[in-house]
Amino acid sequence: MNQTSVDTLLSEYLEGLGPEESALALAALINRAVARLHTLARTEAAARKEQPDWPTWAQLQNASRSLVLQSSTCRDLATRLAEPLKGKGDA
Repeated sequence: MNQTSVDTLLSEYLEGLGPEESALALAALINRAVARLHTLARTEAAARKEQPDWPTWAQLQNASRSLVLQSSTCRDLATRLAEPLKGKGDA
């Protein structure tokens, strides 16, 4: 998958959403994606101990751990932005 394909998928995913909904959708997507990346990197780093590519997998694990923490904060803030929209359809 290349950058253009990713951009196309994101455009389709966000089509028709307002700014608050888009922020929440992107923040949730980022959070789940980096959580999966971290799990993958942790698993591969553990499996590749003593192999030449182990340091790169371990570095990816460390970097993705930081992203999980940051993306959780983004998701929580985006959720706060989207909360006022929940009540609009109830009137």
